[in-house]
Amino acid sequence: MAGDSFARPYLLFILAGLAASFTVTSRAQPTTPAEVRVGLIIDAASPVGKVANTTIPMALDDFYAAFPNSSFRVRILQHDSGGDVVAAASAALQLMTTQGARAILGPQSSVEAAFVADLATRAEVPVVSFSATSPSVSPASPSFFVRAAVSDAAQAGAVAALAAHFGWRRVVPIYQDDDYGAAFVPFLVDALTAARAEVPYRCALPEDATPDAIAAELYRMESEQTRVFVLHTRAEVARSVFAAAAEAGMTGAGYAWIITDGLTGLIGFVDPPQGVIGLAPYVPTTPRLRDVKKRWAHRYMSDHREADHAQAVMGCYALWAYDAAWAVASAAERLSPSDLSSPPGLAGGKGGPTDISGLGKSRSGDKLLRAISDATFEGLGGGFELIGGELAVPAFRVVSIVHDGTGRGIGFWTPKYGLSRHVDCGSSKADGELSPFIWPGESTVRPRGWVQPTSAAKLRVAVPGMIPPGYRAILYLDVDPETNRTTAGGFVIEAFEAAVRLLPYALPFEYVKADRMPYDQLAEAVNNGKFDAVVADMTITAKRSNHVDFTMPFVATSITMIVQLRDQRGSNKWTWVFLKPLSSGLWIVSAFFFLFTGFVVWAIERRDNERFGGTPSNQAGIMFYFGFSTLVFTHNERLKSNLSRMVVVVWVFVVLILQSSYTASLTSLLTVPRIGPAIADYRTLLEGTAEKVGVLNNSFLARQAIDQFGLPEARVARLQDVQSFQEALLNGSIGAIITETPYLSIFLEAYRENFTATGQPNMTSGFAFAFPKGSPYVTDLSHAMLNLTESDEMNRIERKWLGDYRSQGQGGGPFTANPLRFSSFGSLFVITGATSLVCLTIHLAFFRRKEDYWLPLPEIMSRPSSMVRLRMLAKLFDRKVYSETMPDRNQNDVGAVAFPHPSDGVSIVGRLSSAPPTNNGSVEMATQTTSAIEPVGGG
Repeated sequence: MAGDSFARPYLLFILAGLAASFTVTSRAQPTTPAEVRVGLIIDAASPVGKVANTTIPMALDDFYAAFPNSSFRVRILQHDSGGDVVAAASAALQLMTTQGARAILGPQSSVEAAFVADLATRAEVPVVSFSATSPSVSPASPSFFVRAAVSDAAQAGAVAALAAHFGWRRVVPIYQDDDYGAAFVPFLVDALTAARAEVPYRCALPEDATPDAIAAELYRMESEQTRVFVLHTRAEVARSVFAAAAEAGMTGAGYAWIITDGLTGLIGFVDPPQGVIGLAPYVPTTPRLRDVKKRWAHRYMSDHREADHAQAVMGCYALWAYDAAWAVASAAERLSPSDLSSPPGLAGGKGGPTDISGLGKSRSGDKLLRAISDATFEGLGGGFELIGGELAVPAFRVVSIVHDGTGRGIGFWTPKYGLSRHVDCGSSKADGELSPFIWPGESTVRPRGWVQPTSAAKLRVAVPGMIPPGYRAILYLDVDPETNRTTAGGFVIEAFEAAVRLLPYALPFEYVKADRMPYDQLAEAVNNGKFDAVVADMTITAKRSNHVDFTMPFVATSITMIVQLRDQRGSNKWTWVFLKPLSSGLWIVSAFFFLFTGFVVWAIERRDNERFGGTPSNQAGIMFYFGFSTLVFTHNERLKSNLSRMVVVVWVFVVLILQSSYTASLTSLLTVPRIGPAIADYRTLLEGTAEKVGVLNNSFLARQAIDQFGLPEARVARLQDVQSFQEALLNGSIGAIITETPYLSIFLEAYRENFTATGQPNMTSGFAFAFPKGSPYVTDLSHAMLNLTESDEMNRIERKWLGDYRSQGQGGGPFTANPLRFSSFGSLFVITGATSLVCLTIHLAFFRRKEDYWLPLPEIMSRPSSMVRLRMLAKLFDRKVYSETMPDRNQNDVGAVAFPHPSDGVSIVGRLSSAPPTNNGSVEMATQTTSAIEPVGGG
């Protein structure tokens, strides 16, 4: 019993020690992280496959080195598809069903990714691609597809911006004829069209294209005019294209090549020549990126010892693969142990591992997809963020390939700022700005992008046939019946050819004689594809604009009326012909100065000359009579003042010149036939009921005269040529012609003596060239015609063919006398008016200082009322002093004047004395009642 009592405590002590030992051991030994299997499907022999084979393991190593306490570890299960879609699909099924992959990185190509993503969506397994950039596969469908790369569609705007910046109007895309290349072309064409560039030809190369086939395609492109190419293929095909281009001499001066980001990211595998422009997603340079690039290059050369050192450069695919692996590892950390508690594989499958229709569902796929889509971190390629399941790129870097095969940055492109030298700000130039660089062939001259083609389809330009001889200055087209050779000329043809010469590319064309048809039908023929363009004297109208696009007008036109000249002396207005020599303004000014001169002479002579006295009516009569008598120089009143004599002398000089001019103009009106338009304006034409109106056949003016002017259709006569118009006007079959200004020039040049233009011109939209709807030539030709106008070239062409029709007068005729206007005699009226005012001012200034008078001005100005002061001054001025005819009075009393006092009925009587003033010069004043005192003196 005692032994048992001793053994029990000892046993308990041993058990406690074992438990403590076990606890310490378990705490000292860490738990093993759970494994998350992720598949990787690549073409291991391809350039992208080699890059991914090095990058993804390195990215996972860096992730777990940065986060050593991670609960889950990603294990890569790699499969080589060899670039085959079936092999990629088979590998995906094996990964999802038997190997328990919870996500798949890849597949490499877009066509593989599209098929695998559809299978993965059925099984709800996320597929994260870092190289499937084709817009044909989208994260929108299938839903479990995530593109951790930039879509090719994002760089289409950058290519178009480069074409606009360098002024290239034609660009040829060279692309791989598969899902990768063909899906990018529609986006590129749309972007180039928006930038006013054209894609005249598309070069599609199969993946297995032989060097001879590539050389044949390049030879065909060389025979065309375009010298700007956009290369969008895989690295193997691109290398063959550049080799064939170099052999054909298409990488020298005058050529321009642009490669997309897929080739720029694999520049070591492509070996492009110097001067090629490349695009690459913008990646900010950081210390971390420099460290990773250095380690990556060493590791890549260790993994692929046969590789060239130029290939050991981290491009966009390496960056995208690195960040994609990091995103998957980061998303795996968000899984919970319960998500991995179930066995790997798909749950609920009804068939075997190869039964696509019976695939099960992944237990953790939905959660892992959300974790990948929501992942945000600072990756090697910048901020990693998936928007709509795709990687967002803030900008593209524009690089120039230098002689050692590397790229040198020359600028950036962003959707916000366009092309600029700096990524965070725009350029002050409209088309952007880039740093200088060397073009192909070591040239510093920008390629113009085109040459004269050796073989190209010519534009079929319709020119109206059967042009009347009188209008050949406008347009003509002659066809040699033996050689069938066409010869075109005239104002319209020369303007068109001058504009074509200014285009930034060659425009091969040939003139085609159009059948005789109205211009509205000719516009419809262009819309139907019968012709490629119309070069004619075609006016822009709303109806025609429904079928074609017009260029900017190359000449402004207006609707003008041409009528016959007639002698109008027998008209009703001839009764007042004596008023015609002077304009109404000159008549009014002359009448005013006649009255003004008479008034000034009366004002100066009024006090000293009895001929200007008498009753008010007599004074008014002499004032009018004296002023107008100077017109015929019959004024016989003797003037006593030198001031009035000076006024009259200057005025008579003016009257002499005015009278001579009036007589000459009236003589011309009475003796020379007064030629003027038979119909003065459009209103007179419309109010008439008999005169017909002639319009050019096939012109839109016939319909406009009926619809807008309101002319009955019976009054509209359609005529063919200049001679028909002239004969119809002379024989009276038409009363007027309605035509446009270029035709006006031709008509008046031939028949100026008998006809004239009259009426207010109505502006039209002008003549323009017509092209099919959406034609890129419209904008370029409009810009070329602006340059013609600014350089005065268009005016030279107009004067050559049409003369200076803009300066031709209207509504007069060669013998019409224009009335004399005030502007012709303004200086004379200023002289006589100034002389009269000066003389009158002098007379008034010396009025109160005459030795015979001394005015009681202080007494007058002391009156409270302005009207009283004015009446007193006027009565004082009105007093007459005629020394020669006055009766004898006191020697010292020569006159007196009385002024009424309005307030108290008292008169102020002032006697003017010839004796020197007394009492300090004051005037002797007497104040008496009005009834007791009689006014002294006349007045």
